[in-house]
Amino acid sequence: MPELPEVETVKRTLQQLVVGKTIKEVKVHWAKIIKRPDDTLEFCHLLIGQTVTNVERRAKFLKIILNDYVLVSHLRMEGRYGLYEVGEDIDKHTHVIFSFTDGTELRYRDVRKFGTMHLFLKGEEDAHLPLAQLGIEPFDEQFSPKELKRLFQGTNRKVKVTLLDQSKLVGLGNIYVDEALFRANIYPERIGKDLTEQEILTLHREIKATLKEAIDLGGSSVKSYVNGQGEMGMFQQQLFVYGRKGEPCKTCSTPIEKTVVGGRGTHYCPNCQKKF
Repeated sequence: MPELPEVETVKRTLQQLVVGKTIKEVKVHWAKIIKRPDDTLEFCHLLIGQTVTNVERRAKFLKIILNDYVLVSHLRMEGRYGLYEVGEDIDKHTHVIFSFTDGTELRYRDVRKFGTMHLFLKGEEDAHLPLAQLGIEPFDEQFSPKELKRLFQGTNRKVKVTLLDQSKLVGLGNIYVDEALFRANIYPERIGKDLTEQEILTLHREIKATLKEAIDLGGSSVKSYVNGQGEMGMFQQQLFVYGRKGEPCKTCSTPIEKTVVGGRGTHYCPNCQKKF
């Protein structure tokens, strides 16, 4: 599933591709993707004549800002957007098509059909699911070491489990939690509230640094992710532990191990990330 860097990259790409375009027609070939409104025909009708004024990101969701509405889109496992000319071949995995007045089309393609779209009146999107009750953004000014420490207090949850909790801190998934914990030399099964002040400071720094570096490199294409122009992310070439079970640690040459934490496959270096 795309995490914050991948969704941020798609957002930036779509800002270049579709801002200023006006929707002429919408076609939905797989109705289950449309979660709000319940009527797919109403979804299509409401979007006609709307102009894309901006594309934003909240957590792992895209927010396509229109004159009167906000389209909240979650890519899930395989979802991707691409801009095409009208008349170009449409493959069987293309499920939603936004046709613009300039003769181009924004197509949503999703092999697994797990993606979702919710349409809200502008200003109402944050008060309803799926955006309601999301936690703090890693790049918000309010996300300080003190705030990170607060997220770990009052619970005996493991540090990785807390970092994956989108109601606490948004945008981090399996890849970037594993990478940030390695860079901070913290074992994923440590209890979060037991981290020292110095470990909190280091982890806070490495969460932000890891995400920034991933964004700068266009995200990680460890599976099928590409941005809105069909380009792969390159951060997977910088991964220290994720997906590297049995390979030597880039820091100490100890073989990377894999375990399960909170139901998620978890990669770590047993030498750099001590279990104490």
